[in-house]
Amino acid sequence: MLADYFPILVFLAISIVLGIVLLSAGGLLGPRRPDSEKLSPYECGFEAFEDSRTRFDVRYYLVAILFIIFDLEIAFFIPWALVLDKLGTYGLLAMMVFVLELVIGFFFVWKKGALEWE
Repeated sequence: MLADYFPILVFLAISIVLGIVLLSAGGLLGPRRPDSEKLSPYECGFEAFEDSRTRFDVRYYLVAILFIIFDLEIAFFIPWALVLDKLGTYGLLAMMVFVLELVIGFFFVWKKGALEWE
């Protein structure tokens, strides 16, 4: 039984050792000469106006969650479209129910005002 898993254990051991060696080599051999240009803020090009730990509006997170929800449905549509001829009418009706639930959820979010920015 253990002999069946031995190649996997060897692969894991080699990959862990190789990862440690490469990260250590990069840390030891890499340059350590920070200057003012390297230490300057690089995301927007200027210093931050206020503390970076300020609270964000909940709408940012809500839009992100909505994007993930509506974007992940594509992961369901692609396999469904590939096997639609094998699923037949039952598969089409099941996907119609799924899409109807998404549309109802979208209209609910829209009516609640989650997509409005003021």
